[in-house]
Amino acid sequence: MIDRPSPNHDARGRAVDMLVLHYTGMPDAASALARLRDPESRVSAHYLVGEDGAVSRLVPEERRAWHAGVAEWAGESDVNARSIGIELVNPGHEHGYRPFPEAQMAALERLAGAVVRRHRIPPRRVVGHSDVAPARKRDPGELFDWARLARAGVGLWPELPGPPPAGPAPAAEACERLRAWGYAAPRAGAGDAAAAVVAAFQRHFRPRRVDGAWDAECDALIRALLRPAA
Repeated sequence: MIDRPSPNHDARGRAVDMLVLHYTGMPDAASALARLRDPESRVSAHYLVGEDGAVSRLVPEERRAWHAGVAEWAGESDVNARSIGIELVNPGHEHGYRPFPEAQMAALERLAGAVVRRHRIPPRRVVGHSDVAPARKRDPGELFDWARLARAGVGLWPELPGPPPAGPAPAAEACERLRAWGYAAPRAGAGDAAAAVVAAFQRHFRPRRVDGAWDAECDALIRALLRPAA
């Protein structure tokens, strides 16, 4: 691990109970690192993981890094105060989104595993930037291997007992269940805000088809996720 301190942090004020994963969304690693360390940018993260697996430590874990922005999870709006933020070097959807290499994923497994153990972060509180800010963010996106991370003990992945069900499902119930999981879903089941939350859920838990439309497969997946907490 390489220490590359960023000046962009402040007092945390509460215990850590979340891990938020991002992609950098910039053309290359050098520009991403420069931005995360630029005092004028007002953005940072605790760690940056390169595509070659190199890990940079930017902000001490006891400090509040500025990575989530306007975000919400489980009714809490100051996500930065309660989370560790990890950035993964990837151009993102605007600059040539691509799969995350093996070296990068292996390094993330080790780093994230240590973080969740150190802070005793519950698996359901390992999230992506798009989960906490669905109206404005898509990272780490549908190419990120959440299932692999869950198998390594970081986060959760729903397993269905048989083939995924097909057909529609009630949109109003979708928002209710998404709120129960932690998403800031609107009370109404239709409209752009609801579709953005559904798409964020799909990017995380049903990445092969992200269309913002709630269906029977999505309903089965959220039920599987909620079942252990019931």
